[in-house]
Amino acid sequence: MASKIILLPGDGIGPEITAPTLELLDAVGTKFDYEEHLFGGASIDAHGIAMTDETLAACQAADAVLLACVGGPKWDTTDADKPRPEQGLFRMRKGLGLYANLRPVRPFPALYDASPLKREIIEGTDVLIVRELTGGLYFGAKTRTKDTASDLCEYSREEIERIARVAFRAARRKVTSVDKANVLETSRLWREVVAELHAAEFSQVPLENVLVDNAAMQLVSNPADFDVIVTENLFGDILSDEAATLTGSIGMLPSASIGEPGKPGVFEPVHGSAPDIAGQGVANPLAMFLSAAMMLRHGLNLEAEAAAIESAVNRALAEGLRTRDLGGSADTRAATQAVLSNL
Repeated sequence: MASKIILLPGDGIGPEITAPTLELLDAVGTKFDYEEHLFGGASIDAHGIAMTDETLAACQAADAVLLACVGGPKWDTTDADKPRPEQGLFRMRKGLGLYANLRPVRPFPALYDASPLKREIIEGTDVLIVRELTGGLYFGAKTRTKDTASDLCEYSREEIERIARVAFRAARRKVTSVDKANVLETSRLWREVVAELHAAEFSQVPLENVLVDNAAMQLVSNPADFDVIVTENLFGDILSDEAATLTGSIGMLPSASIGEPGKPGVFEPVHGSAPDIAGQGVANPLAMFLSAAMMLRHGLNLEAEAAAIESAVNRALAEGLRTRDLGGSADTRAATQAVLSNL
């Protein structure tokens, strides 16, 4: 039976990078059953909320969810009573139990010179950032008055242990746990729990603790030293976007959000909806292609098909494919054809 994939094109360039991704998936030789739903700003316009009960239920019943991007100036607001596209992301993460966000940062050799960092700094970089996705400031209780506001940052031992396990199991050389234990009580608990889990279950994997400000500096000065970085929600959000510098463009970074084994994950590019270029047919689809590869690997257990897509992207870049964000002139269609021809 064909795997059921829920498609959430979302906003801005989302539909423009979703369509060619389906071409690529259909070309790998495996049959998929697609079902498309409105999400983010598009859902707000149609239904008044960023994610409907029907869409959430469809995602929960699927084998995997492929999401493009959400948001845009049209829906930007500081009014707490008005819907925002990002609320759909938070609801989906909670509703599917997606507590682990995986963001691989592996610059393609063909793009070493596209990075603002020197080739010798990024060469050999192969980092996996494991971000806790359903706790911390983003999900804590919030208050707001005319003159004050607060966001509660809260973590439990269970939340820290389960995300740390993901990191230790993924490690090849070492795990770097990033926190702010010199200031924050949540970080002190984080460091304590990670250390206890390490001693009890993963003592064969080297563990180091790095403060988040130092980690931010090391990520752009010595990125090849990292293997797996594990950190809490806010720090992970910031560090993984900073890591986009290594690849030359945020348009190259895929991600996977996963929960318990057997449950559907969500796979999406790291970049935003780019409303400034929406509708022009010039968006870089490569991060979406690579997110689809992560879906095949982590969501559907199709390793050969995932590797085929990644290899096709790599070869297309080696042959000179460059979209606008990479300093070239290839539009979405040209980028798609270049990858398909190498599949």
